[in-house]
Amino acid sequence: MRLAGNVLGTLLIVQGGGGALNNLIGEGRSWFLVNYLDFLSGYELFASIVLGVLGVAIVAATESKTKQRT
Repeated sequence: MRLAGNVLGTLLIVQGGGGALNNLIGEGRSWFLVNYLDFLSGYELFASIVLGVLGVAIVAATESKTKQRT
């Protein structure tokens, strides 16, 4: 479970951070997920930040739960 949480969290951090950076620079569409979801049109930067924060929260929760068990 720890590995799955870390992998998911890391993917969300990469998607969120890269998507936010991509939107701030103005590079247009790229391989970041939020750029391909039509219902997020106009909210790409906000959605990218939320994905990044969610990823950090998942990794932190996974690490916290692991340290409590040891």
